[in-house]
Parts: sequence; C-alpha cells; structure tokens
Amino acid sequence: MDILNALVVFLNFVFVPGLAYGAQLALGALGVTLIYGILRFSNFAHGDTMAMGTMVTILFTWWFQSMGISFGPLPTALLALPFGIAITAAFVLGTDRVVYRFYRKQKAAPTILVIVSLGVMFVMNGIVRLIIGVGDQEFADGARFMVTAAGFKKATGLDEGLAIKATQGITVITAVLVVAALFWFLQKTRTGKSMRAFSDNEDLALLSGINPDRVVAVTWVIAAALATIAGVLYGLDKSFKPFTYFQLLLPIFAAAIVGGLGNPLGAIAGGFVIAFSEVTVTYAWKKVVTYVVPDRMAPDTLLQLLSTDYKFAVSFSILILVLLFMPTGLFKGKSV
Repeated sequence: MDILNALVVFLNFVFVPGLAYGAQLALGALGVTLIYGILRFSNFAHGDTMAMGTMVTILFTWWFQSMGISFGPLPTALLALPFGIAITAAFVLGTDRVVYRFYRKQKAAPTILVIVSLGVMFVMNGIVRLIIGVGDQEFADGARFMVTAAGFKKATGLDEGLAIKATQGITVITAVLVVAALFWFLQKTRTGKSMRAFSDNEDLALLSGINPDRVVAVTWVIAAALATIAGVLYGLDKSFKPFTYFQLLLPIFAAAIVGGLGNPLGAIAGGFVIAFSEVTVTYAWKKVVTYVVPDRMAPDTLLQLLSTDYKFAVSFSILILVLLFMPTGLFKGKSV
C-alpha cells in the first residue's frame, strides 16, 4: 500500500484537471444564469459567444506574436483578452439591438426568445467557422508547467510525479479574481444593485426609476466578458475548436441548472459539481486502486465506468435528474 503515491495520482489526473475544468464551467454558467435571471430566457447562443470571443482573442494573439510581443512566462492571449472581450461585447450588444430588442418590446414568451437564440447561435457558429476554420487551433505560449513531474519526484522521492500546467493555475486564479470582481460589482455598485432589483421584480424596478435599457446593456456586456474569459481559459488549457464550444453548452447549462438557474453562487457550485462528476466517472481508477490495495488484490481492469468519449452523458444524466427531482437546483434558483 502506498497512500502518498495514490494521492499524487489522484491530484494529477482527477483533482487538478477537475478544478480547472470546474472553474471554466463556472464562468460559463455565470453568464448563462445572468442572462436567465435578468433577461428571463435561456441563451442557447452562449457557447458560440464563448467561441467568438476566443476566436477574436486568438487572432489578436497571433498578431501580437507576429510582432514579437509576448507576456513572458504567461500566455500572450492574456494581453489579447481585453480586445476579445471588447469586440465580443460590441457584437452581442449589436445582436441585442437588431434581434432581441424587437421581441422584448413585443413581450414575447421566453420560449420564443429561446428559439431566437438558437438562430443567433447558428449564425455565430457559421461566422466563427468561416473566419478561423473548423480544425484545432493552438495559441498557448509561455511557460508550460508551474510544477513539473520530474521536479516533484526529485523533491519528494515519490514514484509518481505531480504536474500542474501553467494554464490550469492561470484558470483557477483568473476565475477567483473574476468571480470576486463580479460579486463585488453586483453587491456594492449602483448598477449592480439595479440589476439585482430588475431581476427580483421588473415592474417594481421600473417604478423605482431604473433604466431597463442600461440594465440590459450591462448584462450583455458582463455575459460577453464571462463567455470570452471562460472560452479563452478553456482553449489555453485544452485547444480551440469551434464545435467543442457548441458541445460545452450542455455541461454549462447543466451547471447553471444544478446550482439553481438565476443564482450566481449556484452557477459556481454547479460548475464544480458537473466538472468533478465528469472527471470522476470517466477516469480509469486502476492505478490509484493498485497503490492502496495489497498486490494480490490489484485489479486487472481499468476500473473506468465510462469512456471519456461519453463524458457529456454524465452532464446530461445529472441535468435530467435535477430537472425531475429538484428543478430549482441546489441553491433554490428559478424553476426551469
């Protein structure tokens, strides 16, 4: 039995990847839950908003790299990120003015807005694929690892090495800073309080003199920023492929619904619940178990419940269970 080596394997292949993936899903789910809580519809174009923001950031990253501009050990994409946020925010504000505003004035049912967002999703998906292509795009640079497996083995003398990618550390740190800034904005600023009031009771907020157009515009800008940041962090950690962001829509919505749709705190919790569920169910536990049981009891199989090809099935299953038995989610958000 070797508990320490088993713990290192667990950290290396389950906890650290799950933590980074959970942070990415949490940021994406925050954007979904803000749109639902304030504009009162499920924005199915959110995944492709992530793709568009990431695409713009990649294009600026390549431009900076071609001019020899870098960010030292950090990815150059972090320098390009503000440009990606700005252009994506301008695009979604334009989309709201051209598309969503009409249906909002008509007091269209949320179902109609969901269908409209599907149309917007297909348009955005087409634009992204047309500009950057359909294949994988690598844009990460800078230092690859914060902790290397060889360095960890040398320092500890263990058989297993812990490797933490720089992008994983950047993801977690960035997510903490962004979430802290968002909660400060919603709790302490006048605009943030207006958004919360508008979400709680739209008619009362309007009677109080809150400008609905301003609330809507700020909501779209924040959602675009969250989508771009989440998309760029996901792309740095893995790689960028437009269709992958379309697929991410399922775990992101699952995270938002599991936590409680319309509840920002629930979106964060739901992101980590979905991420660790996917990683735990699709990981092959043979190596961990081999370390913690006697040699005669070492397993012959991989001890993997599902292949990684079916990780989104985990999100879907959790989503169905929550919709059936707890439609308001863990943190009592709005019912779905």
